[in-house]
Amino acid sequence: MKRLKFSLIFAIILTTSVLAQSTRSLVNDGVDAYEKNKYADAEVNFKKGAEKDAESYESKFNLGDATYKQGRFEEAVNDFKNSYPLAKTDLQKAEILHNIGNSLLKAKKLKESIGAFQEALKLNPNDMDTKYNLSYAIKQMQNQQNQNKNNQNKNDQNKDKNKDQQNKDQNQDKQDQNKDKQDQQKQDQQQQKNEQNQQQKPEPKDEISKAEAQRILDALKNNEAELQKKMREHKSKKTNVEKDW
Repeated sequence: MKRLKFSLIFAIILTTSVLAQSTRSLVNDGVDAYEKNKYADAEVNFKKGAEKDAESYESKFNLGDATYKQGRFEEAVNDFKNSYPLAKTDLQKAEILHNIGNSLLKAKKLKESIGAFQEALKLNPNDMDTKYNLSYAIKQMQNQQNQNKNNQNKNDQNKDKNKDQQNKDQNQDKQDQNKDKQDQQKQDQQQQKNEQNQQQKPEPKDEISKAEAQRILDALKNNEAELQKKMREHKSKKTNVEKDW
């Protein structure tokens, strides 16, 4: 970035008024301090000069240079703007706009800076320093836009990744829930089966018919009669054994 147009302006207004003489002295003292890199002292003198004479273009323009050198770029923008209505030529106005552009550039206000450089070139189209600074500001803005775009793409990718992971977690949770539900159903079914088995009693046997009962009774009687007959035969055989005498 090209430097500010540090065209510090000496008060050269020839007048016999005490007010003009005092303002000129303050401006000259401010320029001396500025050239010695005593920017705070220069600022004090330029402010006093502006307070003494509100129409002093030199005081307000140089005050912008002093605040810029101290890194207070937004204040410098206001100081340069205050000097703009007092400029008498297009060249002076172009220098003010150039310095406003530089101050805005330092304050990271790239869009506004580009606008100021463009306005300066309308008044002084052949100013190479302004052209260079305009190109630099445009390049910086493009880099910023690309960086913002990359950051946005990265954020979108992270969002998609987080969304995929969230869906995956939800699906896993759903599968786990279904598995738990199935396991619970199996347990309930097994418990119900066990309860049913415990409640079941042996079914009573069918009662025998009267005919079957009579048959069994007759068989028992026949067996008993047969048994008694055999016992009688046995006794008679024993009784009929011949004596040996």
